[in-house]
Amino acid sequence: MSVAGTQRHVLQVCHGYDGPFLDCARQYAALFDGTNYQVTTVFLTGEADPQVAEQCHSAEVIFMGYGSVEIRGLKLKAIRELRQIASSHDFSFCIAHRSKPTYIACLATDLMIIGVHHAFGDFQRLGRRLFARAFRKRLHLLAVSDAVRDDIRRCLPGWPAERIQTLHNRINVAAVCSDQVERSEARAALSLAENAWVVGNVGRLHPDKDQATLLKGFARALPDLPPEALLVILGTGRLEAKLKSLSVTLGIADRVLFKGQVPHARRYFKAFDVFALTSDHEPFGMVLLEAMAAGNALICSHCGGGPEVVGSTGHLFPLGDEAALSQVLLQCYNANDDHTGRLAQQTRERLVTLFSDVSAQQQFWALPVMAVYK
Repeated sequence: MSVAGTQRHVLQVCHGYDGPFLDCARQYAALFDGTNYQVTTVFLTGEADPQVAEQCHSAEVIFMGYGSVEIRGLKLKAIRELRQIASSHDFSFCIAHRSKPTYIACLATDLMIIGVHHAFGDFQRLGRRLFARAFRKRLHLLAVSDAVRDDIRRCLPGWPAERIQTLHNRINVAAVCSDQVERSEARAALSLAENAWVVGNVGRLHPDKDQATLLKGFARALPDLPPEALLVILGTGRLEAKLKSLSVTLGIADRVLFKGQVPHARRYFKAFDVFALTSDHEPFGMVLLEAMAAGNALICSHCGGGPEVVGSTGHLFPLGDEAALSQVLLQCYNANDDHTGRLAQQTRERLVTLFSDVSAQQQFWALPVMAVYK
């Protein structure tokens, strides 16, 4: 990669900084650590926020301040404003996250655009496929998982494979690990007993996350789990009342704790013995990386990007299969300490090797599209 010589510039365009997308901006800015590239990050939506700017890991952060409604349709005002920003530096190329920023960046600049896609179905619409075809000569696509990459390739069958690649999401492993508190403190913060055997789940209470299967699988396994076994769910959402009602119907309401929205939830992952992700076609599963950092045993539905994350260090079960889920819960409980310790070590090694900022930087600069920019 380029580490010496004339200062160069990269333009990064993001829809907003809500949810996980602030860290996405940080992840991509961190790719240029130790190089002679400086990153200018632009947020289309969201008011200026010094704390957000500080967390972006960028030399310059610009908040356009649009509302979501304002960047629907042709987005001409945003295109004009981004064109002015693009003329402020001699940018080498542009990284754009999600479809709208990619659309705006293509129309506002003549730069090579790396469009990063974080979800399934981004190119199912005919209009998006036609747009991609129109800018094919200078548009390269990155997916956050092989599962998302393959979905894009199916939608764009005429594209060369090297123009649609994977760059997995990642974390700053050292920062996340230092942020996570130890088991006793984490359990005290969540009001959990020290002797409890805890299955954790963190996410929106939404059909996509399929916590209903988690409740059913836990209920099936419960007769063979210890009396102090608990299922602890962190998060809120429109299914909260239904899921609580389901726990009553299943007769496990006293063994399931709905903790609601817990700020900085990843700090408390060491409270869990097992982390279970039951999502329906999760594009990647960032929460799995945080669970890996905490050393949790991992359970994941066998669909979407999750299996790529956990690999052989986790337990997979077919989506929606409560009986299979109950069996892997019992496997986790019955594993001896030596096996659990070895698995935790393998999980940590996998995290550092495949899903850290350092490994992602190496993978990024090895992409075919980056050959001319080293």
